[in-house]
Amino acid sequence: MTNPSRKPTHPSRRALVALAAAALAALITGCAGTPTQESTGEYLDNSVITTKVKTALLNAEDLRSGEISVVSFKGKVQLSGFVTTEADRQKAELIARDVQGVTSVTNGIEVKGQ
Repeated sequence: MTNPSRKPTHPSRRALVALAAAALAALITGCAGTPTQESTGEYLDNSVITTKVKTALLNAEDLRSGEISVVSFKGKVQLSGFVTTEADRQKAELIARDVQGVTSVTNGIEVKGQ
């Protein structure tokens, strides 16, 4: 015997609930990182790392860092640009390595005139 006070569930309502659940699942998994794409949290973490490395390079004495670019991805830092000496190239790499959160540094900085 069925309960007469309870309304039967309409098939389109079930479909709507299932669709909403599927959309929510897709949204949640869409925020996860992959080997080639950062999650939202990783993106924010790498933005902080990039800012810290740039700040450290700007604050370094005797290093003209205006022509050095910094990109971070999953804690890995890529340096590129130009400096005037090999010592500046090495100094920039050491500074980047010392920043908290950096897991590795690829130094693509070139020395001008070489």
